[in-house]
Amino acid sequence: MAQFAVLVTWDGDSPAGVRCDAWSRLPEAVSVAVAGPRGAVAGAATHLATDAPESGAAVAAALRWLASTPATHLLRVRSSRVEAAGAALRRLAAAARDAHAAIAYGDYFQRDAGGRLALQPLLDYQPGSLRDDFDFGPLMAFRGDLAAAVLAEAEESWGDCRFGGWYDLRLRLSERGGVVRLPEPLCVLDERPQQTGGEAHFQYVDPRNRAYQAEMEQIATAHLRRIGAAIAPPRTPLAESAVPFPVEASVVIPVRNRVRTIADAVRSALAQQADFPFNVLVVDNHSDDGTSAVLEELASTAPQLQRLTPARRDLGIGGCWNEAVYSSACGRYAVQLDSDDLYDGPHVLSRIVAEFQRGPYAMVVGSYTLVNFDLEPIPPGLIDHREWTEENGANNALRIAGLGAPRAFHVPTLRTLGFPNVSFGEDYAVALQLTRRYALGRIYDSLYWCRRWEDNTDHQLPLETRNRYAAYKDRLRSLEIAARTHAVGAFPL
Repeated sequence: MAQFAVLVTWDGDSPAGVRCDAWSRLPEAVSVAVAGPRGAVAGAATHLATDAPESGAAVAAALRWLASTPATHLLRVRSSRVEAAGAALRRLAAAARDAHAAIAYGDYFQRDAGGRLALQPLLDYQPGSLRDDFDFGPLMAFRGDLAAAVLAEAEESWGDCRFGGWYDLRLRLSERGGVVRLPEPLCVLDERPQQTGGEAHFQYVDPRNRAYQAEMEQIATAHLRRIGAAIAPPRTPLAESAVPFPVEASVVIPVRNRVRTIADAVRSALAQQADFPFNVLVVDNHSDDGTSAVLEELASTAPQLQRLTPARRDLGIGGCWNEAVYSSACGRYAVQLDSDDLYDGPHVLSRIVAEFQRGPYAMVVGSYTLVNFDLEPIPPGLIDHREWTEENGANNALRIAGLGAPRAFHVPTLRTLGFPNVSFGEDYAVALQLTRRYALGRIYDSLYWCRRWEDNTDHQLPLETRNRYAAYKDRLRSLEIAARTHAVGAFPL
């Protein structure tokens, strides 16, 4: 049976210090330590002093402490607000042993201020779960012998690692063995105030987090190199079209039931000023709230506006994009505009087409400003994805949640792929495939007003939906990693 050296990370929520007596009494725990600053420990636990518990130095100290104990596994308890549930460690120890897992983790309960418990089911780990914000919950068990091998290999490089010590350990261990989730609640975590959805969703592009993101990119890229999935900047020639295009560019707007916002979006597209012909393709996905009537009225005075109604009724946003992209009305370039957003000036289309011509690029991505329903800027404001680099953007795309907006595509090349028929992650799926093969252009000025309001498709989603969306993107990354490990130009192991 696995035995644990239990490492509790002090997170500042216990002013009098962390008391580890409860962990020490568990039969599977052979030693207990606390990682944190001075004053973080009360009781008999070992103190691993650190002001940066996520750093490489803190991880190295934890693994050296593990080696000094008789434990077979290190159990990282990620908060001092965690209490083990029943026979949790026995179950986790059995799972780690039976699966020969490099890492084992499990679900948990969250307890609110009123004492109510809510189950927090987590996701199964897969190769594409390499993002640094993958949620393992409060407990993670690391196999000791494999962790010792990682320490011998990586300790020297961890000296400069300020934020990603545990992230690097996790990736290196996943290269050596399985990562196993036990779908049972293993502990209880006391709730504390969380970031708002908007703050959490855009944390990875907040300029204040740039140093953190740069370090995480280095760690993730090194992992991709070790598994043979890193690629050099792609330079595949773009596809060509055998037939002429009716216009140079098309603004594509999929819509269903956006009667409050669709007119604003369409008018911002029609107001574009360009020295080339363009049109606006609105794919009306069987709206029944008055959106169709608004579009009909707008089309009566705007010949550039074409309303496409799919014959099928099972289409998501990606399926609606396919309706436009494969239409004979589509131009050489297809430019995104969501039905509740607006371009922030009349020259957006010209800027994007000029960037395509500067390329050649299969995809061009601009930048946007977050606004409320009344178009007033809200934090964090400009989202410009400056983490992208020509040298490594195609690799870092496997770590981050998306590439930005507005997104635009070279249609002959896009038609070789098409969109998946889903309403979340359809753009990310295409972007991963395109960046594996083709160069991508970026515009870092704000081109787009992205409205955050109660009808956004990602507004206050229930946990089940958030998990489904996150698992889908992880699956896309897994598929992409599989493709890249066999791609020409992949780095050898």
